[in-house]
Amino acid sequence: MSPDQTGAKAPLHGPELSTKPGDRVDVCVIGAGVSGLRAAQRLTERGLAVHVLEARDRVGGRTMGGLLCGEAVDLGGQWVGPGQTRVLALCDELGLDTYPQYAEGRRLMEIDGRVRGYTGTVPRMSLLGLADAGLAMRSLNRAARSIDPAAPWDAPDAAIWDRITMDQWMRRHLHTRGARSLMKIIARAIYTCEPHEISMLCVLGSIAGAGSIEIQAEVHGEGAQHSRIRGGAFQIAARLADRLAPGALTLNAPVHAVEQSETGVLVRHAGGALTADRLIVALPPALAAGIHFQPALPPARLQLQARMPMGSVIKALVAYERPFWRDRGWSGEAIGEQGPFGPVADATPPGSPHGFLVGFFVGEHGRAFAGLPETARRDAAVRSLCRYFGDEAAMPIGYVDKNWIADPWSQGGYAGFTAPGTLTACGRALRVPRGRIHWAGAETATRWIGYIDGAVAAGERAAEEVAELLPPVPRE
Repeated sequence: MSPDQTGAKAPLHGPELSTKPGDRVDVCVIGAGVSGLRAAQRLTERGLAVHVLEARDRVGGRTMGGLLCGEAVDLGGQWVGPGQTRVLALCDELGLDTYPQYAEGRRLMEIDGRVRGYTGTVPRMSLLGLADAGLAMRSLNRAARSIDPAAPWDAPDAAIWDRITMDQWMRRHLHTRGARSLMKIIARAIYTCEPHEISMLCVLGSIAGAGSIEIQAEVHGEGAQHSRIRGGAFQIAARLADRLAPGALTLNAPVHAVEQSETGVLVRHAGGALTADRLIVALPPALAAGIHFQPALPPARLQLQARMPMGSVIKALVAYERPFWRDRGWSGEAIGEQGPFGPVADATPPGSPHGFLVGFFVGEHGRAFAGLPETARRDAAVRSLCRYFGDEAAMPIGYVDKNWIADPWSQGGYAGFTAPGTLTACGRALRVPRGRIHWAGAETATRWIGYIDGAVAAGERAAEEVAELLPPVPRE
C-alpha cells in the first residue's frame, strides 16, 4: 500500500499554486481536513475557483491513516453511528462502505483494583451505585433536552451550567464512589479532558447534539461507535481531495496572516500568498488563534479562540497474532479508572488473520505520556491490556500510535472544548462570519459537535454561506 493510501502523505493535485499576491480565486479554504475539503468540493461543483491551503504534508486533519502489521488502520477519527446522517451520506457519495464495530461478548471494567465483566451500558457495581449512575445519566439527558445545540448559550439555565465544571456537577449529583468513577471514565472517553476542566454547558451542548450521553458512549443501537469505514475513515479526505480541480490544493503551506479589505482577502502562507473573494477557515478555534488577522477579529472571537483548548489524547493500536479475547467471550471493550490506557476496543480489520486492539491515553494520562518516547507508551499500554485481558496480552506483535497532543497542527483532539464562562460570554462568535471570512470545522457543527459527521455538516454549511454571497457561475 502506498503512503498516500494510508493517509501518511497525499499527492498535490496538479502544480503548486503560483505565489504572486495578484493570483486570485473565488474562495480560499484554510485546512484540508474533512470539513474544509467538503466545503471546497461543494463549491468546486458549483463552478467556483477554489484553493485549499494545508499546513501538513497530507490531507485529513484529525483523520489519519497508518500501517500496523502491513494493514491500514485509522490513527485519528474512525467511528460513525446510525444517527450521523451527513457522514453516512458522504460515504455513499464517495463509494465507501461501513461495517459494524465488533462488540460481541462481555465488556470489562477495572474499578477498585478489580476487573469485572459485564453486559449492557452500565458496568456491574453495587445496587446503590447502579441507581446513582442511572439517575445521573437521566438527569444529564433531561437537562440536555432543554438546550439547542446550535445555541447552548440561549438555554434557560445556560448561565448556571456555564459557571460550573462537570466535576462540580458530579460532586453535587453523585453520591457513590462507583458512580463517580464511572462518570469520570465516561467524561475522559468522550471529551478527552478531565471533568474539572470542562464547562457543564459544553457537556450538555455536546449531549444535545448527539441525542443522549448513552448514544455518545455506546456501540450498540444508535451508538456513536456503532460502525467503522471499510479500509479506514482517512479515505474520506483523500477522496474529497481527488474531486478538487487540478492544482487546487497546496500542502506544507501553514497560513500566518490574513488581510481583509473591501475587495477581497489576502492570505499569506509559507509558500507565498493568494487573494480570494471569500475565505473559509476550517480549523479548530485554538489553531485559528495562530493566524494574524488584519483588521483584528472581534473581541468575542478572539476570546473564544483563547479559551477553547483542544482535548488531550494519544491514540494507539496494539497487534496480536490473533484476537484471543474473542475466544474467551470478550468483546475487546475495556474501561478503567486507574490505568493510563483506555477506553479500549477491538480494532481488528475484517478478514485480518491478526487481532488489533485500539485504545487511548486521554486527559491527564495523555499529557503525562505526550512527552515520553513511544516505547514508554507501548509498555504502559501493554501493562494496561494485561490487567484487562490477562497474560496473553503481554506478547504483542506490533504497536503504532499517534500523539495528537504533540502534533503542532492539531495540538490535541478529539476536538476543542470550553472552560467555564466561555460559551455564555463569547460562544455566539463561533460561526458568525467576519466580513469575507467564514468558519468551518467540527467545533462549529450544530449536531455531532466534534465528530466526523459534525465536520461534514460544518463544511457544507460554510459552503452554502459562501455560495449565496458570490455571483452564480455561468454554465454552458
